[in-house]
Amino acid sequence: MYSVKVERHFSSAHNLKGYKGKCEDLHGHNWKVVAVVAANKLDKSGMVMDFKDLKMNLDGILEGLDHTHLNNIPYFRKVNPTSENIAKYIYDKMRAQGVRIASVTVWESHNSSATYCR
Repeated sequence: MYSVKVERHFSSAHNLKGYKGKCEDLHGHNWKVVAVVAANKLDKSGMVMDFKDLKMNLDGILEGLDHTHLNNIPYFRKVNPTSENIAKYIYDKMRAQGVRIASVTVWESHNSSATYCR
């Protein structure tokens, strides 16, 4: 199995619903996102996926999250905008665009992250 990964960043605010503690209040993060694409075989160029294409795909998704209040995005009106759910949201968006996504890891701080994979 081969894999490639890219790291990108975005900034946004959120507040956690049904949570007792500081995170129930509006606060922000400078999120780091790591997307991993995997394949059993390489394409005719010897790649899993061109890094340029992977970055463009991920950037397109993150553009809709950057400098927003995540709770106002329709998906997160129904789903709590936890790091876990943000990772799943990005994963599902990439998969819907035909990317052979293996996992998405979302870092809300330099030492706290959540990963979604199937």
